[in-house]
Amino acid sequence: MIPDPSADWARSGVVPLTGRENGPPLVPPGRAATVARELADRFAEFAGVRLDGTRLLSERAAFTGHRRGGAVSAGGACRLLRTADGWAAVSCARPDDPALLGALVCADVGDDPWPAVTGWLREHTGAELAERAALLGVAAGPVRHRAVPPAPLTPPAPATPRPPDGLLVVDFSALWAGPLCAHLLGLAGARVVKVETPWRPDGARGGNAAFYRLLHAGHRSVVLDPRTPSGRHAMAALVGAADIVIEASRPRALAGFGLDAETAVAAGTVWISITAYGRGSDRVGFGDDVAAASGLVAHDADGTPLFCGDAIADPLTGLTAAVLAATAPPDGTGTLWDVSMSDVVAATLDPAAATPPSPVATRSRNGGWVVDTPSGPADVAVPLRRAASGRAPGSGEHTAEVLRELGVVSR
Repeated sequence: MIPDPSADWARSGVVPLTGRENGPPLVPPGRAATVARELADRFAEFAGVRLDGTRLLSERAAFTGHRRGGAVSAGGACRLLRTADGWAAVSCARPDDPALLGALVCADVGDDPWPAVTGWLREHTGAELAERAALLGVAAGPVRHRAVPPAPLTPPAPATPRPPDGLLVVDFSALWAGPLCAHLLGLAGARVVKVETPWRPDGARGGNAAFYRLLHAGHRSVVLDPRTPSGRHAMAALVGAADIVIEASRPRALAGFGLDAETAVAAGTVWISITAYGRGSDRVGFGDDVAAASGLVAHDADGTPLFCGDAIADPLTGLTAAVLAATAPPDGTGTLWDVSMSDVVAATLDPAAATPPSPVATRSRNGGWVVDTPSGPADVAVPLRRAASGRAPGSGEHTAEVLRELGVVSR
């Protein structure tokens, strides 16, 4: 008998972020909170750092104050909209996204693309949306009916544990999933170097400063320009020295900088590749649209899909990546981990469910909410923030220092 996951959901802080804005909070389907707890326990076994994985799923909202918004994501950048044959999740999070969504629907949308996108989707299928979104680099996709297609593969099982203490982690990632992985490795004693380019700093630098500090405290920051010979040389030297590399973009991005994952792996590097839908896919995505498109949505009484938590695919993937990064083959060779956010999410759901599960509601008690679990009522916890262990570095603060350590001479 599979244990009921509702107690883990109640403790996670995700429940208050799920449901209609003016309705009761709902318990999400599946086992994502339980999986997060199990991943954190495994990371503690491998790396000696103990955290409550369930609470990591909602931690950003504790800093930002995000609240549940039903068919609008907690952060406000993603929406669940009807298509001609179902529902889809569409994100508008980047400065260029209104123009991209205008190209998607072949209309001049100005600064507010939602009316035009809503109308276009009602006349087009989810498959049409997915095809056009992949071509344009739009973060959008149809909400998956979990019985079709077949259940996705579960994320790969880790190899032999290797404590991160003292290892060099080179982090090319941004936003939440990759930085959470780097943060956890840093807590375990790894030396983390964050790499950005002059024209594309981590977009999270413009978000909540306290949350950014939490994820990057104690790390070092370098800014390198791979359009120059010296920048490419320095990037190659960093990757060559790294024990672990974290990337969270499509593979062609770093390949365009002259960096090759397979070559690094052959030299013994553990390479964590985080993408929305796998290294073989050109689709892009963020935590909210990937989670919804992968089937992690709650449902209102009338069957309307509603967002679960706040960009929940990000922390769930970050935890998964950290566990994988804390392993290495016993023969000293490297490993390339293809960590698909979509697969990570889908593996927490029931692939045999032919129809959306009935919503699990909460009930009010003593000014709060409780969930009825097989072991009794469980209080619904609110998102909880941890304290940062130091300050986050300024962009490029340690570039010269790191290059000196590597013996890289400016050209």
